[in-house]
Amino acid sequence: MTTDHSAPHLITGDQDPELSAVLDAGLDEYNFAATGTSKEDQGHFSVKVVDGAGQIVGGLTAWYWAGLCGISMLWVREGHRKDGWGSKILLAAEQEARRRGCDRVCVSSFTFQAPEFYQRHDYVETGRTLGIPGGAEDVHMFKRLI
Repeated sequence: MTTDHSAPHLITGDQDPELSAVLDAGLDEYNFAATGTSKEDQGHFSVKVVDGAGQIVGGLTAWYWAGLCGISMLWVREGHRKDGWGSKILLAAEQEARRRGCDRVCVSSFTFQAPEFYQRHDYVETGRTLGIPGGAEDVHMFKRLI
C-alpha cells in the first residue's frame, strides 16, 4: 500500500504561525466579502500605564472591525488595583475606540475575574460559556458607545 503524498492529510502539532497567517487571510477575505467591509476597517490598539521607572502598571489590548471594538485583555498589577487604573484604562480605550469609528464594544471576563467591573461601566451580559476550569464561566458582555 502506497501513500498518496499529494492528497490532503491532517497534521496536529503546536502553534503554527504559518497556519495562523493563512487562516487570518482566508477568513478576512471571506468576512470582508460577506459584510461589505475591507482591511482598512480593522486594526488593533492598546492603552498602557507605566510608573516613574517605566514599569508596566497595567493596560489593555483591543481590536476593532467595522465599528465594533473587542477588548482582548485588561490587566492591572496587583498593588495598583484599588487606585482606579482599571476604570481609567477602560474609559481611555472606549474613547480610542470612538476615535477609530466604533460605536459598540464587546468583552468577556471569567466569573473569577471582573464581570462586575464591566457591568458597573454599563456593559450588559449577552451570554456565557460554561466549562471554564474550577467551575467558572466566561461572561460575554456588550456596550453601545454613545
